[in-house]
Amino acid sequence: MNSPRTTLYRDKHNAKLMGVCSGVAEYTGVNVFWIRFAAFLSIFMTGGWTIPAYFIAGFLLNKKPPHLYRDESEQKYWQRVRQSPKRTAREIRANFRDIDRRLAAVETHYVSSNPRLTAEIERLR
Repeated sequence: MNSPRTTLYRDKHNAKLMGVCSGVAEYTGVNVFWIRFAAFLSIFMTGGWTIPAYFIAGFLLNKKPPHLYRDESEQKYWQRVRQSPKRTAREIRANFRDIDRRLAAVETHYVSSNPRLTAEIERLR
């Protein structure tokens, strides 16, 4: 996936320090509080290695582009894509099958109740 929407960024808009935790939270869809809490706890569990790792990530990650998503629903969609691309593709296929089924029902309704339209469709086939 080469889309800029599937890349991990620093989120300076919601940042407390460098935006690494808020970027991880935006990428995974987890509340930023829990990411920051886990980062804080990991300082004690790793003997302090989290602090240099945080700053290295802060320097290596690109800043999030300002207009990456149009709205929050698009952001949630891309979070689902990052979490499970196969599941997202299945959901999209199911949505298209449902739309196709509903369009066929509409077509059947209009064609069956309009003989002139039926003749025109048959002529086009």
